[in-house]
Amino acid sequence: MHKSNKVIITCAVTGAIHTPSMSPHLPITGPEIAEAAIGAAEAGAAIVHLHARKLEDGSPSQDPELFKAFLPQIKAASDVVINITTGGAPTMLVTERLVPVHTFKPEVASLNMGSMNFGLYGMLGRFKDFKYDWERPYLANSDDRVFKNTFKDIAHILESCASNGTRFEIECYDIGHLYTAAHFIDRGLIKPPFLIQSVFGLLGGIGPHPEDVLHMKRTADRLFGDDYVWSVLGAGRNQMPIAAQSLAMGGNVRVGLEDSLWDGPGRLAKSNADQVKRARSLVEGLSLEVATPQEARQMLGLKGRDNVDF
Repeated sequence: MHKSNKVIITCAVTGAIHTPSMSPHLPITGPEIAEAAIGAAEAGAAIVHLHARKLEDGSPSQDPELFKAFLPQIKAASDVVINITTGGAPTMLVTERLVPVHTFKPEVASLNMGSMNFGLYGMLGRFKDFKYDWERPYLANSDDRVFKNTFKDIAHILESCASNGTRFEIECYDIGHLYTAAHFIDRGLIKPPFLIQSVFGLLGGIGPHPEDVLHMKRTADRLFGDDYVWSVLGAGRNQMPIAAQSLAMGGNVRVGLEDSLWDGPGRLAKSNADQVKRARSLVEGLSLEVATPQEARQMLGLKGRDNVDF
């Protein structure tokens, strides 16, 4: 694994997992997403990972017009690396999910490494009252929903983005996803350095136990050697414990309201910046340094902020 005293903090600002009724602090509109991303960058995030939501009801959307309401604003206000989702939401077709990345040609895009059960229905036990009609069925119907990312889908995403110079946050929700990444590396479709983002604690993927984190890291070390940068995200209450374990093992971290709404037991995070500050305190408490956006660009071999289409 690429070793550095610098730690990249990624902030996933709004995502497509949580619904608006779960937290009044979840960014929905373009100005809210821009403000949240800029605040996260000011708090220490080198990368912001971005989804869009419909203005009328906060549901996930890959409409590029919605992305136009925050991408230029973030770029104008901050040097932060902008990472656009190709995951969208589990309910979307791959063609729909790809539109923003093809339109804006970002420095980084996320890329899921496999089809999987994506169980969100457990949140119905914690959240009872919903403001919008789409929220409850979106969660409830996830017990019969597969998030489709076939080998053909992944190859299409990689090949269709190759000429844009976009690099990928390679999302691995289970051990098999690491082997899928190695497969596409062997095919020459993913070039080093690789940003391997290991995801823990989502129902359908690997669990959040410290042994799960160790297993993911050991396997990635064996498959990718010194050619990769390792980062982790823990879902929900697992966010900070897994971040701390990653940092102790030489890794990087992702936080943000996409992955967790919380800033402590029973306490909603009031902003993405709150979680970045908490992650930063872990980094600095271990005598490590938070990477700047420019340092992250160098570590990940990015094309630079001037080579995007927004």
